[in-house]
Amino acid sequence: MIAKKTFSLAALTLAIGLASLTAAHAGPRLDRIMESKTIRVGTPGDYRPFAIKTDAGYSGHDIDVVELMAKELGAKIEYVPTTWPNLMKDLQSDKFDVAVGGITRNVTRIRQVAMLPGYAPFGKVALVRTADKAKFVAPDDLNKASVRVIKNPGGTNETYVLQNLKAAQVSTHDKNAEIPGLIAEGKGDAMITETYEALYYSKADPRLFAAYLDAPLTPTNKLGFMIPADDADYTRVMGFVWDLLGDRGNLKQVADKWLK
Repeated sequence: MIAKKTFSLAALTLAIGLASLTAAHAGPRLDRIMESKTIRVGTPGDYRPFAIKTDAGYSGHDIDVVELMAKELGAKIEYVPTTWPNLMKDLQSDKFDVAVGGITRNVTRIRQVAMLPGYAPFGKVALVRTADKAKFVAPDDLNKASVRVIKNPGGTNETYVLQNLKAAQVSTHDKNAEIPGLIAEGKGDAMITETYEALYYSKADPRLFAAYLDAPLTPTNKLGFMIPADDADYTRVMGFVWDLLGDRGNLKQVADKWLK
């Protein structure tokens, strides 16, 4: 009996020790970021006003926010280029720690990874030429054999096109940031995008018009940063930092700068 009690006490002591050891250390991803003082940020870098890469570097709403988050973590950013078709695969392959750049929150993505709280409510709209805006009033006006739609591969805009515009002439262009120019030049008639991108380009180029703003083609959704779901400590800390920036008013300041 004494031996059994001694064994039970030893087992309990070991269990408490292991629990304390676990509590004293963050998860492996968070540990790596804090020890290296580097967080890897993946982005296609082609979606204004959220993330765009130019010769001068990266800029946009999401870039400002993720840089504030990195500062709060005491880390520098290492930007990792990716594409919309490879975004999920690259994140799951540990090529970066967080993905940004105007990423729609949806069930398909959240089944596979974690996403930070939503921001920038939007609906799908169409970017068309100003001279043709009278042609695009109802959603079905886009789904005609005479309409040339240019899509970017790999994201939810492509999904919308493939599901809803089967009668239109659909072509694919790999560089999302170049499609508005193609529409303005008459090489296509419409580009399906989100509210903010359409507003950005319609303000920047008078040849372009953001159609369906008052009655978007889809219900309202939000964007979000994607993070791997392999480290609960990392997920919790990133959520905390996001909330902290919100409480301080930083998120509103960035939104006012880029999304107004």
